[in-house]
Amino acid sequence: MVLDPFTLLVITAAMAAASALYLAAEWNSVRERSLLLWSTGFAIISVGCVLALLRSRGYVLFGIWFPNGMLICAHWFFLAGVAGFTRVRLPNAWWLVAAVWLAMLFLPDSPWWSKAMLGVQSLLIAVITLRAGLLLHAHGVALSVSAAQLRFVLLAHGIFYLAKAGSTLVPDAFVNLASFRGAMIPISLVEGVMAIMLLAMSMTGTERHRREERIAQIAARDPLTALDNRRALYLRAPELLKQASPARPGALLLIDIDHFKQVNDLHGHDAGDRLLMALSDIIRGALPHGALAARLGGDEFVILLRGVSGAGAQALGQDLREAFAQQARAMFATPEPVSLSIGASLFDQPDTELSHWLKRADEALYASKRKGRDRMELVPFPA
Repeated sequence: MVLDPFTLLVITAAMAAASALYLAAEWNSVRERSLLLWSTGFAIISVGCVLALLRSRGYVLFGIWFPNGMLICAHWFFLAGVAGFTRVRLPNAWWLVAAVWLAMLFLPDSPWWSKAMLGVQSLLIAVITLRAGLLLHAHGVALSVSAAQLRFVLLAHGIFYLAKAGSTLVPDAFVNLASFRGAMIPISLVEGVMAIMLLAMSMTGTERHRREERIAQIAARDPLTALDNRRALYLRAPELLKQASPARPGALLLIDIDHFKQVNDLHGHDAGDRLLMALSDIIRGALPHGALAARLGGDEFVILLRGVSGAGAQALGQDLREAFAQQARAMFATPEPVSLSIGASLFDQPDTELSHWLKRADEALYASKRKGRDRMELVPFPA
């Protein structure tokens, strides 16, 4: 098969259509807006290629600038997809791309305009694509392999179109878009085939990585309170425990709701769930930076603090008890006051497992229950 412009256009149209269908199928299962935008971009490229093919066979449905303007719009959809993925709002000025496309519909199809407009089109695509690549910066966090690959492909694609725009300024450069003549046209088509393949792979991989991250986050969350669950606590706690030292000790607070059963019995289990959610909100609001909070199950919660003294842990426990007692009184009337009992354990030994400190805090929690509830018992450092 000879890779002439016509054949390359056929390949481009087929690959763009396949990419559009594949990304649309992915969107149908995960409903990520960026996938739909990227799919739309590839669909536009496919339609534009088909129009150009029909024109080359004498079926002139639109002027030559219509399919070429569609290429600009396709890259705009790629940019919009990246903006959706990175949660960035594009300025309204980017809508001027549509105005440029509409203006191109009224231009003549002469060879002179072919050269001028190829330069304008290439420059616009370069600006759009480079902007999309720059949106995928790491924000101080390492990008996934697929996201880094998508960024590289977009930047390389944009640089190619920047060079393409510059090539039209060469005095003897010959370009005739209407008849697919000129050295730049087959070069662009070859680059386009490669770019479509790499972009489709990178876009799909990027969204799959996002989906896997989301699934992992859901698996680590307690479904009612949205705090970490027991599994996530045991996975994340060792890193925090390793930071403990005599100079920077930590503290573990084990929290239990007093007379929680009264709320369920008198007001129903839905009321109990609302109370648990209220406590989780209070904990989130009081949690210092770098601390962990989790729901162990039922009405038991755990807070892990780093770099805190005994007085600091006591102060946090006091704030939690006062805030929760006030909230519980406002929400539900009960014969016995609904409050918090807290058992806390200080730790400064980084090589000791979480279960050891949980056991010590549990002993302190039972001590606070025996002494009348609505209090906090703190176990000092082990001897």
